[in-house]
Amino acid sequence: MVKKINLIGLIIFLSILTMAFGQGWTPEPGNAQLMGGLGYAKIGDEDYFGITIRPELAIGKIGVGLNIDLLYNIDTGHIRTEDWNESYDYFRILRYIRYGQKRDPFYARIGALDRARIGHGFLMNYYTNETANYDKRKIGLALDIDLGTFGFETLNSNLGRMEIFGLRGFVRPLHFSEIPILENLAFGLSYITDIDPDENRDTDDGVSAIGFDTELPLLKNDLLYTGLYFDYGKILDYGSGKAFGVEAQLRGIAGLFNIYSKFERRLLGEKFIPTFFGAYYEVERHNQEIVESMAGQDSIVHHYKADMLNGLTQNVKGWYGELGADILKALQIVGTYQWLDDNANGILHLQAEIPNTIPKIAARATYDKIGIQRIKDLSLPNSVAAIGLGYKINPFIVMYMDYIYTFYETDLGEIKTQKRIRPSVAFVYNFPVGK
Repeated sequence: MVKKINLIGLIIFLSILTMAFGQGWTPEPGNAQLMGGLGYAKIGDEDYFGITIRPELAIGKIGVGLNIDLLYNIDTGHIRTEDWNESYDYFRILRYIRYGQKRDPFYARIGALDRARIGHGFLMNYYTNETANYDKRKIGLALDIDLGTFGFETLNSNLGRMEIFGLRGFVRPLHFSEIPILENLAFGLSYITDIDPDENRDTDDGVSAIGFDTELPLLKNDLLYTGLYFDYGKILDYGSGKAFGVEAQLRGIAGLFNIYSKFERRLLGEKFIPTFFGAYYEVERHNQEIVESMAGQDSIVHHYKADMLNGLTQNVKGWYGELGADILKALQIVGTYQWLDDNANGILHLQAEIPNTIPKIAARATYDKIGIQRIKDLSLPNSVAAIGLGYKINPFIVMYMDYIYTFYETDLGEIKTQKRIRPSVAFVYNFPVGK
């Protein structure tokens, strides 16, 4: 019998390593950002020393991100040739190219998709097409066009093969009426599908969702956006749910701060999960486990995220809140929380970073917890947390010491905590372009 790692803990733990501590904030127009780090990897029976470089450049509405990973075999002293033996490997250096930002009249991004969203996020939110396997990096595409009277949002997770595709079309029937507020009333239809979760064309394991939404922006200008919205979503062959809420965004003068918030009421039916295509979907969409059969031969059991839906046999009601802020380029925080009316299923995610406030010091932290019912449930047991304290050796090199707290489930079903201290070196350099 093999050891079973707690699925939620594994998903969040992988996300901490690959997303929260690995992605930077988009540089301001006319600037560039250089990120990177040093690390260790074990592939098969071989040990590697890794160097990662991630420069990002923003000029006007155009942004470019690169990703260069070099793995040196500790035993042979050679670069891992499997990373550079095909022409496609060199295209992977280009992490993404984008034009504009989400909510602009025209927005396009090709390559790595970070925190992608369709509509208000009821079916897809914070989705990333990056996986923990560098050899299987995907080139995705997001394309949004808003023509005033109508428009659309699209997402394709992998241009190399059809996997996850999303489309939302919307219309503003009163756009030319010049009626205050009502001229911005919009109605949208969404369709999101994962055609082949196990990447085997011979199996029929696809999952799709459809949605309808309406939104009414109350105030919309360069500094402030507030609006009301309603969402209906259905995962085909499973269940459906509804949500209605309010969202707001406040942008400070001269970019001093940017605050985004959302608060909604959720009415969830049987066999339905809101934000089904979420931040951890690439990890959840297809897992396999080697189990020992009665005949003494190991077999592979496949698990899909859609399988989780069959266990949801009750209608539930709850609330969801989301808050993100970038204040004075000194404090960057993200928090989401969902709690249901009548069971202990609160889900909390917190992420914070203080990159430049204290001279010579940088700090970062994440915290994830499920099954929250009372304040005391916010304690560390059965949670996943990480906190890092860094010392700036110079303006662009930071030595970090990370403390990581997680948990796993043993073969006997016991929950054990796991604590790790991980040193790392990161470098981030912002510099002006064309000035």
